[in-house]
Amino acid sequence: MSYYNIRQSFFILSSTIKVEETQKIDRFLRLLEKSGVCDLLKSKIVHDDLNKGGRPSFNVYNMLAAIIYSFAFNKASLRNIEDMCMYDLRVIYIMENETPSYKTIGNFINDYIVPYRDKIFGLITKAIFEECNIKMDKAYIDGSKFEADANKYKFVWKPTAFHIKLSNKIRLLLNDYNIARGIPNEGIIDSKMIADKLIELNTIISSYDLSQKENKKHRDAYSSLYSYLEKSLEYEEKERICGPNRNSYFKTDKDATAMCLKEDYYSGLGSNMHAAYNVQLCVIYGIISSYIVTQSRNDMEDFIKIIEKHYEMYKIYPEAVCADAGYGSLKNYTFLEEHNIKNYVKYVTWEGNVSGKRPSQYRINRDNTITCLNGNIGVIASDIKTHPRKSNSLFYKIVGCNDCKFKDYCKRFMSDKSQNFKIYEVSQKLQNYIQEAESNLLSPTGIEMRVNRSSQVEGAFGVIKQDFMYERFRRTLIDKVSTEFMLVCLGYNIRKIFRFYSGKAKFEYWKAPDNLQCETFKKPSAKRLSNKVNKQRKKSLNEEAKSKYKY
Repeated sequence: MSYYNIRQSFFILSSTIKVEETQKIDRFLRLLEKSGVCDLLKSKIVHDDLNKGGRPSFNVYNMLAAIIYSFAFNKASLRNIEDMCMYDLRVIYIMENETPSYKTIGNFINDYIVPYRDKIFGLITKAIFEECNIKMDKAYIDGSKFEADANKYKFVWKPTAFHIKLSNKIRLLLNDYNIARGIPNEGIIDSKMIADKLIELNTIISSYDLSQKENKKHRDAYSSLYSYLEKSLEYEEKERICGPNRNSYFKTDKDATAMCLKEDYYSGLGSNMHAAYNVQLCVIYGIISSYIVTQSRNDMEDFIKIIEKHYEMYKIYPEAVCADAGYGSLKNYTFLEEHNIKNYVKYVTWEGNVSGKRPSQYRINRDNTITCLNGNIGVIASDIKTHPRKSNSLFYKIVGCNDCKFKDYCKRFMSDKSQNFKIYEVSQKLQNYIQEAESNLLSPTGIEMRVNRSSQVEGAFGVIKQDFMYERFRRTLIDKVSTEFMLVCLGYNIRKIFRFYSGKAKFEYWKAPDNLQCETFKKPSAKRLSNKVNKQRKKSLNEEAKSKYKY
């Protein structure tokens, strides 16, 4: 080997490392060399040598292998990796008896891994797929929230509402002195405009003798506008840190966002805000193929990002993608169609159709008509003048609702239930995507994909959170947090490859039997749906009565 050639022979007292273990480590080192990640580090070393001179005080290739190995076996902190280099015989074997300090390890991560984290992960994971002879065809996507390394009580909310109120006060003050020219009539006033108006106001009041008592109001107006400028600068800085897509940040980690976690160690109800990041995983045959760390509070907007990250690493899209209902949107379905990826993504009302408690009220037909639960046909309503809420939607009208057995369920949100028709706002394109995804999910292949999604990608999160005991990031800012989670995911994959070397790895999950039939939804019962609606109505009336007569 060019990079991992153990040249130094040394004596270790009480060495109990087995030959089988050294053979697995050697195969792991050969895998790293085969991946090309060492050439990536070599280019970094050459670049640094030209700028700084000298050479690293340790073997960077061995250091990378030791860090990845430590993350694979739940030693993710710098102190733990330092201890592994000193006391763990396997890591001592990898490091050739070098014992870097935790500061040296931290500097190596910042200098060598942070700038190339995606390339390192992609190269090594691609080598793992080739080593195990696995195709990248069926991908499973899911997300979870991890708590950030920030204090719970040091969060800052985006001050948009306060900023608008402040701008309204500034308008009133400027109108009093007739200097509101160029100021927008509504919305937020930029701090640069306020500074210009402050200079203009100073010119006006300089003609007054401010020592006179009657001119005190002019001095107070200048002081007020000056304080408004300071407050506006503060609000603008907070809004800049938050950015356009989030409403909060934390003082101790400005990239972290306030989110509700599933497990709350404060109240146990998941209702308290925590500093957190949203993490997305793409898993193929039990191996994490790509990851992203975002500031999103829901998963909908991260679906395309995780697939594009997969393509960026391997220059290929998966043939099929399975995900839960949190990703079902027109934008995501359109992306799958444009890239010829088979759609196994659940839609928002999937669980309601499966349980029969909240079934879809209509289905779209090939002739662009719709059919309701009772079998009535609905056509596009051209006489409705109301504008649809979405640009790609149309209004459909179904008549004859008063004699329908599902009227209580379909009209439960209508104010006037005596009308003999029902209006639906339908996105034809989205509805066609939903019915395509439904057909795929109910097929034998779809059943297999759904079963394997729960065991593969949710299983990956389970191993990371439970076996690795990794539920909170140790580093701050999204760049370092992403690097840390990349090493966690890479450690998960390396643990898989070590099990593969031991003959214990399982890459083939549940396979649908040949005689498996397509699944079907239960036919909705009008009586059951009506009883449920009546119960909900009685419950809401009782709550309303209690609140009305509460003393």
